[in-house]
Amino acid sequence: MQLPAPHPLSRPRRLRRDAFTRALVREHRLHANDLIYPVFVHEGENRVEPIASMPGVSRLSLDKLIPVAEECVELGIPVLALFPAIDPALKTPDGIEATNPDGLIPRVVRALKERVPGLGVLTDVALDPYTSHGQDGVLDEQGYILNDRTVELLKAQALVQAQAGVDIVAPSDMMDGRIGAIREALEADSHIHTRIMAYSAKYASAFYGPFRDAVGSRTNLGKADKKTYQMDPGNTDEALREVGLDLAEGADMVMVKPGMPYLDIVRRVKDEFRVPTFAYQVSGEYAMIKAAAANGWLDHDAVMMEALLAFKRAGADGILTYFAMDAARLIKAGA
Repeated sequence: MQLPAPHPLSRPRRLRRDAFTRALVREHRLHANDLIYPVFVHEGENRVEPIASMPGVSRLSLDKLIPVAEECVELGIPVLALFPAIDPALKTPDGIEATNPDGLIPRVVRALKERVPGLGVLTDVALDPYTSHGQDGVLDEQGYILNDRTVELLKAQALVQAQAGVDIVAPSDMMDGRIGAIREALEADSHIHTRIMAYSAKYASAFYGPFRDAVGSRTNLGKADKKTYQMDPGNTDEALREVGLDLAEGADMVMVKPGMPYLDIVRRVKDEFRVPTFAYQVSGEYAMIKAAAANGWLDHDAVMMEALLAFKRAGADGILTYFAMDAARLIKAGA
């Protein structure tokens, strides 16, 4: 890198003097089409259940979700990501409800594609919302997840979602080989256009707590953890191996999760592979900003927008964020 001329020949502040110059030379910008909005759905009608650990976020029944989906289209948000909160009575040790073609998520997908066809729909492929123990797979007698048995169920889950018309399936389980198995199953069933966004570098993070409240898996999981399949927070080279494997198995897009504490991983993945790379600003990140703003310690909108811009600066092509609609409204207003 060639060094610039010394002061006073170079005065970097010249390019910061006024708003139009700052806009002219700005390297990264946040747009509504960079955002994916995660939502939590449950059964019933006219049901809106606020999630205490995620202020401003609620579980919605389908009739309450449709207006949200329509507003996403109006705001320019391209994709809605669905996460289920199912009836606890349907939860089993193997999470078999995840493969039910008439289950909650396939029905919501069909309704969204019929009523809001201009909106992309992404579905989570994972068993933890469906298992009685809160883990992402089938357990053996010692409580260790059986990888290949779990992959078979994930493959069936992805197929019923594709058959319902979903645009993007997003396996978030971190089982070995699941991307290849899902891609092969989709191809065999002629779902050649179904995209796979792989949670390729998903860490065993402490930032997921409020999400587990939202889908109802925190109580089931108890004091157990997911460290035998989600990644160690101390590792970065391993993330590149995981991304490389998922791409080789047929992933169209990859994701890093959590978001801001792992922006170094986003940058490494983007630099190494140059593929569509996404990051998930997870529930704990959202809750921290909300709590600090509620206490008057931070400017909510300014911090929200700065945090989202940081994802773009790190190399993310898009961000899954519970702030998506708030941010899109500000962008539309020219803020």
